[in-house]
Amino acid sequence: MSRLSEVAGAPERVRRFSRAQRWVHRLTAVLMGVCVASAACLYVPQFAELVGRRALVVTVHEWSGLLLPAPFLAGLASRAFRGDLRLLNRFGPHDGAWLRAALRRGPRPGAGKFNAGQKVFAGWLAGAVLVMLGTGLLMWFTHLAPLAWRTGSTFVHDWLALAIGVVLAGHVGMALGDPEARRGMRTGSVDPGWVEREHALWRR
Repeated sequence: MSRLSEVAGAPERVRRFSRAQRWVHRLTAVLMGVCVASAACLYVPQFAELVGRRALVVTVHEWSGLLLPAPFLAGLASRAFRGDLRLLNRFGPHDGAWLRAALRRGPRPGAGKFNAGQKVFAGWLAGAVLVMLGTGLLMWFTHLAPLAWRTGSTFVHDWLALAIGVVLAGHVGMALGDPEARRGMRTGSVDPGWVEREHALWRR
């Protein structure tokens, strides 16, 4: 778990993410953005006509997808990153209460360093990336599987890509609505008042 600490020169701030954690997020966001944008250029006729150079777009899409797990794997060298993975993989009674409150659109109880919504998002996205990587490889290397498998892979890949686009749009929307969360990911530190409001159990 990332240790809470005061940022030099700003004792009122609380450390939330290390430099390594922030770079994992940034690089993953860039690669995911390239994947989504190149996919749109491949499947939306208006974008395809605007961009052209389909062979180049296909190559960019394939390699950005193949490299997508790289920031995560590199991040495993960071103790803080590994600690956050353990937190994301643990659900407690407070997470259930948070989800029920969110579904009812009522006041949400205190959360740990990550709330239940963030945990569900992280787990779902990790699984989706693995499925996209597997189906993408079957579509890329056509000799690896029979036609029926490749057809099924194309179906899963296309529809899951659409779902990922919708979920990522929601993720970005939530981030835009929480300036302090964005500041924490950008600078590594957050306001203690925000911690008490949104993640009160984190400091206990």
